[in-house]
Amino acid sequence: MSVKKPSPQWKKFQPPVQDPAIIPIHQNPSVINMNVNAEMQPTTPGFPRVRETGLIDKKQHSYGFIQCCDRDARLFFHFSEYNGNVETLKIGEAVEFQMSYDRRTGKPVAVGVVKIDPSMVSPEIVNDEKVQGTIVQEAKLVKQKNGTIPGTQDGLGRVTYVHNGECFFLPYGLEDVVSNSTTPKSGEDVLFQIATDKRDGKIRARNVESLESATHRYAGVVCSMKDTFGFIERADIVKEIFFHYSEFKGDIGELILGDDVSFGIQIRNNKEVAVEIERLPEGTVIFEDIAVEMVKGKILKMVKSTNRRPSEALAGRIMYETPKGLIEIPFGEKDQRGECTLLQGDTVEFQIATDRRDKLQRATNIALLEDTFEYSGEIRETGMIAALKDGYGFIYCADRDARMFFHFSEFLDLTYSPRLQDELQFTVDQDASEPSRQVATRIKHLAKGSVSFVNVLPAVYIGTIDKEPSTHKNQGKTKDGEPGNIIYDYEGTIQQIPYYLKDVTDQNNLPHFGDKVDFQIGEIKSTAKKQAVKVRVVLRNIAGRCHGYIATLKENYGFIETADHEKEVFFHFSSFTGDTNDLELGDEMEYTLARKSSKVSAENIRKLPRGTIPSDEIVSDKGTLQGRIIRPMRIVNTEQEEYCGLVQAMDDDGNDIDDPYPYGITSLADKRDFLQKDDVVRFQVACSKKDGSLRAINIGALRKFIRAKVDSVKGQYGFIHFEAEEGKKLFFHMTEVHDSAVIQPGDEVEFVLVQNQRNGKYSACSLRKITDTRRPERLLSRLKSITDDSTAYKVIIVRNPRGPDAGKGFQPRTLWKPVS
Repeated sequence: MSVKKPSPQWKKFQPPVQDPAIIPIHQNPSVINMNVNAEMQPTTPGFPRVRETGLIDKKQHSYGFIQCCDRDARLFFHFSEYNGNVETLKIGEAVEFQMSYDRRTGKPVAVGVVKIDPSMVSPEIVNDEKVQGTIVQEAKLVKQKNGTIPGTQDGLGRVTYVHNGECFFLPYGLEDVVSNSTTPKSGEDVLFQIATDKRDGKIRARNVESLESATHRYAGVVCSMKDTFGFIERADIVKEIFFHYSEFKGDIGELILGDDVSFGIQIRNNKEVAVEIERLPEGTVIFEDIAVEMVKGKILKMVKSTNRRPSEALAGRIMYETPKGLIEIPFGEKDQRGECTLLQGDTVEFQIATDRRDKLQRATNIALLEDTFEYSGEIRETGMIAALKDGYGFIYCADRDARMFFHFSEFLDLTYSPRLQDELQFTVDQDASEPSRQVATRIKHLAKGSVSFVNVLPAVYIGTIDKEPSTHKNQGKTKDGEPGNIIYDYEGTIQQIPYYLKDVTDQNNLPHFGDKVDFQIGEIKSTAKKQAVKVRVVLRNIAGRCHGYIATLKENYGFIETADHEKEVFFHFSSFTGDTNDLELGDEMEYTLARKSSKVSAENIRKLPRGTIPSDEIVSDKGTLQGRIIRPMRIVNTEQEEYCGLVQAMDDDGNDIDDPYPYGITSLADKRDFLQKDDVVRFQVACSKKDGSLRAINIGALRKFIRAKVDSVKGQYGFIHFEAEEGKKLFFHMTEVHDSAVIQPGDEVEFVLVQNQRNGKYSACSLRKITDTRRPERLLSRLKSITDDSTAYKVIIVRNPRGPDAGKGFQPRTLWKPVS
């Protein structure tokens, strides 16, 4: 019986039996399964516990030997150290273990032995380049003896090749011959790859293939294209092969990245190149098979995006549980489903992809599971989408006073399309590109009503509306507009609290100034400020309805004269119920008073039928009086405090009689008349039914009308060929034009010249458009000859004629010509 010599390392080994650190390490197999690839921490300084890989070299009835893959060593192991059924363990299988020392002999032994994927273990480094050589000695089949691995005996063949002028001989075995190739004979030319043993540096030939059988077709995918050449990812081995554009059979302009191709291989300058390239139908080449079932696991190691080395393309690691225990599987940067941020320790689901070429398995279609947030204790925040841009947006945070940036790629659900006001849950993280900025990551879409920005206190309070919130948008204010104000009694002290329109429970029954409401107090999470929420009307302020008349109309606002003619109230067009184009000066209105700022304004305005507000009775005894304006209305002179104007009655000699009579917008016979101080007027006197006070009505100015032509029109205003001031044309506004006539440059108009009391500038008012064409002289002379007979019937034009095309008059007559 031959005795196998021990490894040279046994001769040099001095067992430090006195050192307490040298002890046998018998790991519990269940502990090994908890983290099979983790580096075990040393119990004594200087002795790190490192996991190694190797191949089963020999098996006996209760023990065996492992050949290390990364160093030249052969370690003993006992079957009790194997985690699994030792009967299924075969010679040549890949295992992972940890080296320890036998306490009795001090020799190194393998402990914590577990079986691993053979693709993860290789004792050799195989060069990707193929070399051409010649068989000088054929390999022979060697039978297994004494449990040794077949092929370790010297029944190997020899192949020779020339490199840099030198001839080299390399051994090879029958297991090194490519399966689809015929067994090469002595003297036959072959292609092979050179493999270097990592343990002792010895080299040998691998993947030996007859040169004649090497002419078969290969398949692959175009993975790179340059100016005149490119590279193909091969489907038979994990390798790229060079090709020149001249080898493509077809129009090279039609070949694009990702195309499936077939090709042959030739050796040129001792390198493989692809030749006779043809395009294949899409989907012909398949590199990997993806399992249908989803697997659940935990991320152990993330891929660094800055790492571009091909050797670490699958640098990520995921651990998942199988019937055989916990197993690690690699993954790459492109294996994630979507682009959501993944972190070490995350719980994920994935599919297993197996490469057909080298049987290497990896995780793909990796997706983050929501279970991760339950077990990791990760702080999650909530908010609402405030703005959306092209691929990114901003979130109103519910728990902090900030708008958080987010990118669409961070959504967990890839099918979700974000919309404004959508509610979200997210994690706040530092922006990798700008560390000073925080961003929202790992975003989940929530159901409407899930996010609360306010903590609502349970107590209910009663208060009175002191100020209504704005009902129209103001770009210069916050997104909720100007708040309203509620006054309420709290423990004997009058308190104030703001509220917004959105906090009203019934949007169809909004509270108004003076209404009694009940509400609760809400505390904003992000700022700790308080505001009224769940506001509800409990008692309307019925006495708050007011009547008045339209006194002034501007572009988007106006003023209402109160029914007692004592003052005017501001209103915005948005507060009017109806079409503001139907409003005219003097229209009767109903409204409520509200304080939205420091001033009171009219709200909830609606138009009343004419005659709803009782009119004053004319004092017929006084008849028609003549007088002069001693104080205009405030709409004429905005600097005076009193709203109503005053008119002083005069006798025929110009002497004042009676006391001055007040007047308002309803007192004017022409509501557009611009009465100024010292204007001479005619008027009547009326008596108020409410208090018997006298006021002037039916006031008409006795003015001289001026005629001139329109120079220019610019939107809502224009200029007239008349110089009230030297070198300046006379200004007029379109609201001063009677009968809504269309004014154009060149039209002749008559008007009254007035002067603004505040700035002293002149303008035209009470514009009336004169007919476009002057009457013929024969008609004018005829009109002069007609006597004014008061007893005869008179014809009054109530509507000017219109042509069929809505134009003025008839079109010129066109004579009919018969068709010849």
